[in-house]
Amino acid sequence: MARVVVVGGGFAGLAAAARLAKLGHEVTLLERSATLGGALGRVEADGFTWDAGPSWTTLPAVVRDLFRKSGRPVERELDLVPLDVVREHRFADGTSVRVPPSRAGQVAAFDALGPGLGQRWAEHVASYTEVWETLRREYLEVPWDPAAPSRELAALLDSRQTMHRLLRRRFKDERLALVAGHPAVAEGHDLRNVPAWAGVTAYVEQRFGAWTVEGGMARLADALTARLATRGVTVRTGTTVRDLVVRAGRVVAVDLGAGETLDADVVVVAVDPRLLPTLAPLVARTMPAIPPVVAHLGLEGEVPDLPHELVLHGDPLLVVRTGGGAPEGSSAWTVHGRGKLAEDLLRALARHRIDVRANVVTRLDRTPRDLVERWGGSPLGVVWQGRSTVRRRLGPTTPVAGVYAAGAHATPGAGLPYVGLSAALVAQAVGPA
Repeated sequence: MARVVVVGGGFAGLAAAARLAKLGHEVTLLERSATLGGALGRVEADGFTWDAGPSWTTLPAVVRDLFRKSGRPVERELDLVPLDVVREHRFADGTSVRVPPSRAGQVAAFDALGPGLGQRWAEHVASYTEVWETLRREYLEVPWDPAAPSRELAALLDSRQTMHRLLRRRFKDERLALVAGHPAVAEGHDLRNVPAWAGVTAYVEQRFGAWTVEGGMARLADALTARLATRGVTVRTGTTVRDLVVRAGRVVAVDLGAGETLDADVVVVAVDPRLLPTLAPLVARTMPAIPPVVAHLGLEGEVPDLPHELVLHGDPLLVVRTGGGAPEGSSAWTVHGRGKLAEDLLRALARHRIDVRANVVTRLDRTPRDLVERWGGSPLGVVWQGRSTVRRRLGPTTPVAGVYAAGAHATPGAGLPYVGLSAALVAQAVGPA
């Protein structure tokens, strides 16, 4: 049995702690804020609730595997609900497309934009079949060595093809390129710096669909918090880890400041490694992805009937999420904004003929800085700066013996699937007691 300290109580930290405790280790989880969940939490005001971060996920098998490997199946605790529409995209020319999570549905949806566009889109998604299989086998489901990847994985990671170049060549219709590039752009990346293989998101969404949790995604964090108690994990909130204590190249404790240390055989870093002076030099060549500007809205009266997620293309790029909780006769929306935000988000929204300014009864605004300070780092992980970025991250292992990394900063993308898989990789690397 190893003494394991998990630093960070977001989804990655919760998942890693639950898995390692089930493997028989003595686990302590440390979280700087007063509550667990991080971006997988809820925001509440005046009877309204909103998802603080993600409002849906792909790859539900990641959540199911986490619960199965740490105790009871997820179906006994949460209702995972499939979405009929992944998202709707509206374009500057007034056209729009609702993207369902199936090949046939997507072909029909894009054909409605223009003859032949459905087949063109289907071919684009299908081109990622082998990419997905390589990533799954060699990178996402097994701990990998950045210095010695397999031949197949090295060929993929070392490709010079960028998403920007690929989409310009592949799509004459700009609307398809906007849809294909959106997931990366929404996470704060410049497509000129994103490897083409990262577009595998389109394949994952089509094949595995989009899912949400009945009652809000924060219920997932609640269920995992309860799972930690069941597994005997010691949880300390309001506790900041100042650094790692390393002797002879191996971690032996974490430094909590004021002369307090906590002994550890294994430390799982589920926060931005920059926060720990021992690890910061190892990730000095990476940069955090910047969160969007966010407005949580409590609305009363009649409002437009929108899907779970609506993307309004332009500058600024606006994303509207409608799945929040609200009193009878009211609605809870969250609006994200990126780009040239020279005006209020709701005024920008009104220019797209979605004017809810008169319906607002509650509003909470969050700047990117607010979010980073609230969560102790960016939940979007590392910004793409070219193909070498994937090797500049830490995780699941690190150069410091006994130290492992999980979370958005240890994966090739943000979102619950990548983060959940990173926690599974750490559990594999540490192994059973």
